[in-house]
Amino acid sequence: MKTLTTKQKIFKSPVTKITLALLVFMAVVIIGQQITSKLLALTPLDKDYRNLLKGLLVSSACIFSYILFFKKYDKRIITEFATKGIIKNISLGILISFILQSLTILVMYINGYYSIANINPVSFIMIPFAIMFTVAIIEEILVRGIIFRILEEKLGSFFALTVSSVLFGIFHLANPHCTLLSTICIITAGFLFGASFIYSRNLWLPIALHFAWNFTQSGIYGAITSGNEKTNSLFESKIQGPEIITGGEFGPEGSIQAIIFCALGTILFLILIHKNNQIIKPYWKR
Repeated sequence: MKTLTTKQKIFKSPVTKITLALLVFMAVVIIGQQITSKLLALTPLDKDYRNLLKGLLVSSACIFSYILFFKKYDKRIITEFATKGIIKNISLGILISFILQSLTILVMYINGYYSIANINPVSFIMIPFAIMFTVAIIEEILVRGIIFRILEEKLGSFFALTVSSVLFGIFHLANPHCTLLSTICIITAGFLFGASFIYSRNLWLPIALHFAWNFTQSGIYGAITSGNEKTNSLFESKIQGPEIITGGEFGPEGSIQAIIFCALGTILFLILIHKNNQIIKPYWKR
């Protein structure tokens, strides 16, 4: 068995790998957004189309940089973005999150806290589509593709799932109107997205879950997402009621029912993972 040198051990350690991957990836995101914004500003395209193209270009750069980085670093074939089963994973993720988010809104509607004031043309959802699509890819690569996956290699599925989900919640603490309930929900969503990665072993499923959760909330039902400003949406809605049910100014994902539905989705994935024997044990138990 070949003995690694001190430099090789440091280079291959999870801390080094995560740090270097995050630095490279964030550089690609920041530089990519700057370059595409300036280039697209030179075109005669409408602002909506520029935002849509910017999202697609930056998202593509993110995926390409992830594949290239880990292909060189790990010297392996990158299966996290495999095209095999891509339609199934994306469709499943969108369906699950649409149902979970619709159930969250349904609880509000039944209690008289949600109503539709107007229905807009489909073209109104272009901006939220581009925003949510880009956000989902960036955040899922960062949290599930880099942090979770690398920690899991060494410390096992459950430890990596817990740490990455808590970090996912911490990352959202800076969002406007953050509450205890919203933080718990974001952490629970982190468990849901992480468990979906363990189940599928590629990033398309958690990306689809993440995208559809946000897009259904803001682009379809016209609610606030993660405390940010309202975007254009298919339905112009009126939301009034207790914060525990409506999520207040953070949006419906800051509600008690959102936590419950995300938790149920997580439990379902964990049952399937256990049944399929997909849980990775920490290195000291292998």
